[in-house]
Amino acid sequence: MAATTTGASTEWLSPPELMENLPSQQQVVLFASPGAGHLIPLVELARRLAMDHGFAVTLVMLTGMSDPANDAAVLSSLPSSVATAVLPAVSLDDLPPDVGFGTLMFELVRRSLPHLRALMDGASGRGPVTALVCDFFGTAALPLAAELGALGYVFFPNSFAMISIMRHIVEIHGDAAPGEYRDLPDPLPLPGGPLLRHADLPDGFRESEDPVYAYLVEEARRYGRADGFLVNSFEELEVAMADMFKRDAEDGAFPPVYPVGPFVRSSSGDEADESGCLEWLDRQPEGSVVYVSFGTGGALSVEQTAELAAGLEMSGHRFLWVVRMPSLDGNPCALGTIPGDKDDPLAWLPEGFVQRTSGRGLAVVAWAPQVRVLSHPATASFVSHCGWNSTLESVAAGVPMVAWPLYAEQKTNAAILTEVTGVALRPAARGHGQYGLVTREVIAAAVRELMEGEEGSAVRGRARELREASKRAWSPEGSSRRAMGEVAGKLKAALVNGNGSTA
Repeated sequence: MAATTTGASTEWLSPPELMENLPSQQQVVLFASPGAGHLIPLVELARRLAMDHGFAVTLVMLTGMSDPANDAAVLSSLPSSVATAVLPAVSLDDLPPDVGFGTLMFELVRRSLPHLRALMDGASGRGPVTALVCDFFGTAALPLAAELGALGYVFFPNSFAMISIMRHIVEIHGDAAPGEYRDLPDPLPLPGGPLLRHADLPDGFRESEDPVYAYLVEEARRYGRADGFLVNSFEELEVAMADMFKRDAEDGAFPPVYPVGPFVRSSSGDEADESGCLEWLDRQPEGSVVYVSFGTGGALSVEQTAELAAGLEMSGHRFLWVVRMPSLDGNPCALGTIPGDKDDPLAWLPEGFVQRTSGRGLAVVAWAPQVRVLSHPATASFVSHCGWNSTLESVAAGVPMVAWPLYAEQKTNAAILTEVTGVALRPAARGHGQYGLVTREVIAAAVRELMEGEEGSAVRGRARELREASKRAWSPEGSSRRAMGEVAGKLKAALVNGNGSTA
């Protein structure tokens, strides 16, 4: 069944019936992959399309691989003019038990396409679906958009760098035989000069033998069918890459790429502060606290948790640490896992740590109101996993980062933040198993440098500059607002012209 949510009410309907409850307007369907990293920016995109440009927007989600409670919390901020639909569950039981997360995502999307088609077919009686916007994992839906006469756009919830990497995949496979897969060059040059080491490529991109690599090649080959790309970034954050894509679109070498970010969740005063961390921050001196969080899907090993605790203690600085359950097998990706009611992350901290750091440190369980924490005057820096949502929230607040990537594209983000934008320092991990160990001494040194050092001073200054740049991007004449207006204009023009192609 599909759930449609409008405002506070929720109804369960079959996909063909969904659109019957929407007003007869020009409709845009947003197709989200599971996970907060995908859903949060798409919710903000839905808000902009509905409130700023008058589209009837339906945000479509998949069943499985995400925490329904987390999804509901994100969706609660949507305006009443945006509907949401959850497609029926599909079976993945035939896949090997050790299949990777990326493969699961691509298969979940592919197998859900018949349900998406049924939903979009059901919209035809209430006015045209002008566009389908899928995200990074969902380009298998682009042919469906073309069949239904709708424009097809791809939304990147992350940086320009990810599109650049995907373009490289297409280029090196231009004359490849079916089933032939080639490794990306090492290092991989990106526009603007940085050389991306293989170790910093996203998960699944490093070896052509990786099972998910074949999906990535097919995904990238579909990019030529897109009418355009929307990127959750802004021009001043990735200047060289934004300029390159603009030139390529003008020359017809690649579909247009629109920087429409940063999409950052609004800071809601109604958001619960169950841990009391905001009250605790209110009692701390301005610019004195190191905020530590690894996102909703990040997990440190038991050993790394102990080293982080010792490093924060050694640094001598105040800290607010969002502690999640450790990974018992060392895998840093905890997406799709839901902690039990009796799990206590604080029980895994070193003995006496909480007592010894009482007064200058606060450890909270699993969650904090991050946007409000980062914008608080007491917060000075952020030890971050470099998920792109967290990155943009930090940039928007002018908070510099200690980059500590864990999985997915986070190592690529860390490379961009340290080598291109200059808003982060990155501590080195020692070779220790598959993921490396950041020792307590390195952690303490990185925190001190960012808070007190000369190199840290330059990073702090750059963070302040980009905070102002992010504000300008969505100002009345800002670059991102103009880009969003250009996209909306093309969607409206497509309806007038009676076709779903801007070519």
